[in-house]
Amino acid sequence: MNVLITGGAGYIGTELSIALDKCKQVDKIIIYDNLARRNYNLFLHSGIKRGKVKFVEGELLDSRKLNNIMKEVDTVVHLGARVESRLINASHHLYEQINNWGTAETVYAAEQNKNVKKFIYASSIAVYGDSSKPINKKIEPYPRTYYGSSKLRGENHVRRLFDKMEAAILRIGNVYGYGTSFRKDPVINLFMFESSFKGRIRINGTGLQKRGFISLEKTVDVLKNMIINEFKSGIYDLVEHNFAVMEVVDYIRNEAIYPDIEMIFVNQHLKLRNIEVTPDEDIKPYLTVKKDFLDELKGFKRKLELSDRNA
Repeated sequence: MNVLITGGAGYIGTELSIALDKCKQVDKIIIYDNLARRNYNLFLHSGIKRGKVKFVEGELLDSRKLNNIMKEVDTVVHLGARVESRLINASHHLYEQINNWGTAETVYAAEQNKNVKKFIYASSIAVYGDSSKPINKKIEPYPRTYYGSSKLRGENHVRRLFDKMEAAILRIGNVYGYGTSFRKDPVINLFMFESSFKGRIRINGTGLQKRGFISLEKTVDVLKNMIINEFKSGIYDLVEHNFAVMEVVDYIRNEAIYPDIEMIFVNQHLKLRNIEVTPDEDIKPYLTVKKDFLDELKGFKRKLELSDRNA
C-alpha cells in the first residue's frame, strides 16, 4: 500500500506519518506539504528514517505536481488545509483558495489516476456552525465562519468520489494532545501549555460554550485503521467528548494535573458559539485506542514536563 498525505508535516500529519512508518501494511508514504507553518519537527524530531517516507514540497493548487505524485499511490489522506485560528474570519480568500479549490485539485488528481482506490478527507465540525443542542451528520450543515464554509465546499468535491472509490469525509472535532509538530492554538492545548509554563489560563467569553473534542492519538488511530481496512464511503463525525470550556478547566484543575492554576476571563460578557456533536457509531470500529479524558490530560502533562527538561 502506497499512501499520500497532504499536509503531512502538520500537527496531525506528522503523527500519522510516524504511525504509518511502523505499519507493515504500508510500503510507501509520500508527504506533500508547503511548510507554510515553518514547522520542521517532522524532519528533526519524529524519528522517521529515510527510505519508506518521501517528502515533496508543494502547493495544493499545483495541479501538475499533484497529478504526477498521484501516479505513485493508491491511497490519499487529504489533511492539507488553511486551519481555523482565533481570527476565524481573517484571510477568507486563503480559506477559499486552499480548503475549497485546493481540495478540488486534489480530488481531480485522484479521479484522473485510476490506481487511487481510497480517499480520506479531513473536514471539520465547523461545517455545522452553531447549535443549542447536540447535532450529527444527518443535520444539514450551516457554517458560520469562512473556515467552516470553505471546508464544506471542499466536502462537496469529495462527495463525487463516493461512487468511484472508497471515499470518506471525516468531520473532526477540536483535536488536542501533545504531538511532535505541536499546535498551541487549539483550546485544550493552549490551556495545558499555559498551565504548564505560565501557571494561569485565559478563558475567552463566558466559558459556557461547548465544543466537540477528539484526542490527537485517537484521530491518528482512526485514520490509520481506515487506511489499512475497508470502509463504506460516506460522512463520519469524529468526536468523542463534548465539553463546555469551563468543564475542561475543571479537569485541568484536577489535583493530579494543575490544581493551582489561576484563571483570567477575557470578554466574559460574550456568548460564543456552541458546536456539540453526538459521537458517531459508524466510527467506533476504527477507534481502537481506549483512554479516558483525565488519563489523556495526565499523559499530556508528562509530555510537556519532559519537553521542558529536554529543552
